[in-house]
Amino acid sequence: MAHKSLFKFATISKSATTFNEAGGRAYAFSPEHALAQYTATGTMNHTFYATALDQLQTVLALSEKVSPLFLAKTAVYAREKGFMKDMPALLTALLSRKDTRLFAQVFPRTIDNGKMLRNFVQIVRSGATGRKSLGTAPKRAARAWFDTRSPQTIFRQSLGSEPSMKDVIKLVRPSPKKEDGQTDAMRQALYGYLIDKEHVAADLPDIVQVFEAYKARAAGAEQGGSLPDVPFEMLTALPLTAAEWTEIAKRMSFTQLRMNLNTLLRHGVFADAEMVEHVARQLRDPELVRRSRTMPYQLMNAWKAQNADMPKQIGLALQAAMEIATENVPTFEGRIYICPDVSGSMHSSVTGYRKGATSAVRCLDVAALVSAAFIRRNPTAEVIPFSDDVVKLPHGLNPLDSIATNAQLLASLPSGGTACCAPLRALNQAHARGDLVIYISDNMSWADFARSPSAGSHGVGAGTRPTVMAEEWDLFSRRNPGAKLVLIDLQPYSSTQVQDRADVLNVGGFSDSVFDIVSLFAKGNLDAAHWVGAIEAVSLT
Repeated sequence: MAHKSLFKFATISKSATTFNEAGGRAYAFSPEHALAQYTATGTMNHTFYATALDQLQTVLALSEKVSPLFLAKTAVYAREKGFMKDMPALLTALLSRKDTRLFAQVFPRTIDNGKMLRNFVQIVRSGATGRKSLGTAPKRAARAWFDTRSPQTIFRQSLGSEPSMKDVIKLVRPSPKKEDGQTDAMRQALYGYLIDKEHVAADLPDIVQVFEAYKARAAGAEQGGSLPDVPFEMLTALPLTAAEWTEIAKRMSFTQLRMNLNTLLRHGVFADAEMVEHVARQLRDPELVRRSRTMPYQLMNAWKAQNADMPKQIGLALQAAMEIATENVPTFEGRIYICPDVSGSMHSSVTGYRKGATSAVRCLDVAALVSAAFIRRNPTAEVIPFSDDVVKLPHGLNPLDSIATNAQLLASLPSGGTACCAPLRALNQAHARGDLVIYISDNMSWADFARSPSAGSHGVGAGTRPTVMAEEWDLFSRRNPGAKLVLIDLQPYSSTQVQDRADVLNVGGFSDSVFDIVSLFAKGNLDAAHWVGAIEAVSLT
């Protein structure tokens, strides 16, 4: 018999090129892929293995290594497909210094509401992107933002602070002039009102006049008069009755309802059975769910955060919304394995830690949610949770159970270290057949190998072997020609356990656009660039 150590199976994967933040061998992403990963998952908050400053410095460094065109397309992709906020604003600010032509194309698509405008101004003024003043091109773009919105819209989007809309207007100095050079009296009055300057009150938009009249009555403890149709956040400092809170609830958008359910409960809105049914109907409306661009994890957050006294119909409506938000999970032919990571690092908040603003939803919850969504659409798929080894499911998962129920079961499993190779190793030991393997993880594998003592502090000298997971995938793919591996990464790190190649896709993010990318890849409709290719396909015209 041939000598096994001399004639063992030759691996396809190349040697690992770096060490990840957990100390395990890994493959460094290209600058383009790394930037895409940080942009689709980064929220400028502390993660399990990195600080907010680490993320910022990495993104700034990566932006110097990619072309302005790729920077522009990544910003648009992150905003329009990934529904991100801070990162698209940061990339847009960087672009203002690198290529003003591309900046002008991207700005209207990434800075698409008042909050994004304030984010952009805050980032530029911080000096983090290389400039502290807005400069000519950013001021021109910001003025165009004001010019292309009605006075009513500007007023409605004037919420928030640090910077406030007052600060932005003082910096940008939008003109109240019309195209013909004549002064728009309403705009002139509104800008004066917003920056606390002298203005003609009679020229203000009707919505502002009604709001100010209502505030004056409330200050004098007077009753009567209809509730002004303004963003409810403008009214919460006033002494509102349960009836007025009910009126506010009727006007709320889908997102406002999702985010303020406990507030409505606290103010007596759900004492009215008709209002319970109204809110539940809004939350489970398929068109409203889709139009809101709400991420599935945000619905889970609302579901998890419910007060114990919340009417049952509201909780059921949130579960229905979760089903709708994940309805574009693709169906696949063949044998499928779903591998959610339940290790210790997955217990960190999916959007990172920031004092006073940390999401209750963990990476683990998102992995469980995505896994549950996949088996709902692919009922014969097998779920293989893992930490430092495969974690046994005590009773299995029923594909017909709600996504919320199955996600809760997966999220309750015991955790440990991280060995991303564990599911593939178990499948190889069982000589399993398969066509598609999907991981949902932070990719911070370390328990399957120790860091080399000879490695430098920056990960140089990762050794002459592939990662253990890459070796296991080589074995699996050799036994299953045509099989594909998808690694959905939930955190902003710059390495992976298996490199992109014809049968391997690395994709980051937690919006439902990830499902579209996975579907295209599984059907063979993405080229070797995979996710980076999808971003490069973004049209800026």
